Amino acid sequence: MYIGEMSRRSGASAKAIRLYESLGLLRNITRRGNYRVYEQADVEFVLLIKQAQTLGISLAELQRLVAGRNLLDWSAVHTLLDEKSQRIDAAIAALQQQQANIASCR
Repeated sequence: MYIGEMSRRSGASAKAIRLYESLGLLRNITRRGNYRVYEQADVEFVLLIKQAQTLGISLAELQRLVAGRNLLDWSAVHTLLDEKSQRIDAAIAALQQQQANIASCR
């Protein structure tokens, strides 16, 4: 499938798909002349990229997690998610303390 169909199926813009390829997130994309030709596995990987972004994983972080064409290092993904969860817990605790400090000033 060409980039228009890839965009329709994945919900990512053609610009985003090209960005993912330039960052090395999408690898070894077949070309026919000047056209990129994508497979269903590429669609699924773009959906995975989009899901990772909703979890707070940046494209730069994803670059470090890519282990091959349409493959992630899942051990590293789990470690990163654990770290992010710990940072969220710390931020929540700090905000709760700030809220308590505000309440004590009333």
